[in-house]
Amino acid sequence: MRWRFLDSGASDGVTNMATDVALLEHARRTGETTLRVYAWSRPTLSLGRHERARGLFAATALETDGVDVVRRPTGGRALLHHREVTYSVTAPIGATSQRESYEAINFLLLDALAALGVAASEARPAQRPLRPEGAACFAEPGAGELVVDGAKLVGSAQLREDGALLQHGSILLADDQPWIARLRTRSATSAGGPHAGTMPAAPTAIAGAATLESTLGRPVAYDEVRDALCTALTGRTSRVEPVDPSSLQLDLARLQIAFADPDWTWRR
Repeated sequence: MRWRFLDSGASDGVTNMATDVALLEHARRTGETTLRVYAWSRPTLSLGRHERARGLFAATALETDGVDVVRRPTGGRALLHHREVTYSVTAPIGATSQRESYEAINFLLLDALAALGVAASEARPAQRPLRPEGAACFAEPGAGELVVDGAKLVGSAQLREDGALLQHGSILLADDQPWIARLRTRSATSAGGPHAGTMPAAPTAIAGAATLESTLGRPVAYDEVRDALCTALTGRTSRVEPVDPSSLQLDLARLQIAFADPDWTWRR
């Protein structure tokens, strides 16, 4: 398999989601597999594809707190992207099942985390499936997500569509996830606003997430995690090609318009 490695650095939420979907289309068109590493230029709340936002969050409250909002192409629950490293893998599906591809990507992530000194493992299957309208993403791990001492460190989601897959996820450097509860509290008390609706009582906190900083007892830089992921990939395949995004011919403009559309972000 021919792999490309792409370090995108920090971008806004719309550009990040548009780039992931553009790489999904690229994988479908060319058969190439890409590991992308990126960050977020502003604190951004991302909503799962099927998650309800209306009546839970208000655009005015997000703006007051200086937080952008975007809806992901993948499922799952709300995430606050800020102090983290985000990865995505885009690839043709071939004959692999969802579970097989998820495990293969997990092996890569576990190699990278081990190189950093983190002993992570896959979470055991929950007794009940996680529903989109439940607690925030890092409040509890889903089956196969990566945990440290039972607390989620890496939250991931996968989309399989028309012969290609996109899996992306967040590797927490520090814990910004309690911000989600504060945003819900502000939304609940927000006066009016186009997406305020009737707000339920908001939670004051969520369960603590695992982070690289708390696990290793020191701050961890973006570059450290990026390099660990690149080294882990190189160790698993000899065909890794660093790539300039301009060479991929990604149709970003069309996708940026789609992800910036409030009718997509606030559709539920």
